[in-house]
Amino acid sequence: MGYKLAIFDLDGTVLDSLDDLMGSTNAALRAHEYPERTRQEICQFVGNGMARLIARAVPVGTDDNTTAAVLATFKAYYADHCAEKTAPYPGILQLLARLRAAGVKLAVLSNKADAATKSLCHTYFEGAFDLVVGERESEGVRKKPAPDAVFAILRELQVDAAEAVYIGDSEVDVQTAQNAGLALLAVTWGFRSEAVLRESGATVPVDNAKTLGDLILL
Repeated sequence: MGYKLAIFDLDGTVLDSLDDLMGSTNAALRAHEYPERTRQEICQFVGNGMARLIARAVPVGTDDNTTAAVLATFKAYYADHCAEKTAPYPGILQLLARLRAAGVKLAVLSNKADAATKSLCHTYFEGAFDLVVGERESEGVRKKPAPDAVFAILRELQVDAAEAVYIGDSEVDVQTAQNAGLALLAVTWGFRSEAVLRESGATVPVDNAKTLGDLILL
């Protein structure tokens, strides 16, 4: 066996959630009489948590109080509509089963709110992960690309950094792995192109779940 622990990003890595994120963002923008955003724009806005998504989606110059109101609308709408079009990427369920059968510990680390992260993993990956962690800055845990949550996962699952690998789809994930001192596998089916990943420092882009499993178990 290769790695003892695989830490996965959620959105864009194991879960294709872009359409529901777009729908919820645009519903919030409409509610505040702002222009909607395209799918491509939403794809570029995600990766740093819900607050940053909305801050990027509202018109330039929107004041902080209004942005906070749009965010509140988004969170309320997304809580009710987060699982309408969302689904695991092809081969992910089989990958997780393969890794678990091989004895690899599995975790999710997302910049999405902790409650939403846990809810989505419960819906789509019930029992697949040993630990699911979302954004917990209110508890003093900085969000990615800070390494805080990665270190917390390593401690809780009792695995050394040298025995763990981080899997993600964005420049934030590349930076997270670098900051935590973990090996990185960057998937190309998510929210960023292979070119963007390579420019960010990713050296092992992976284009399918079978190959990803082979590399984790190598």
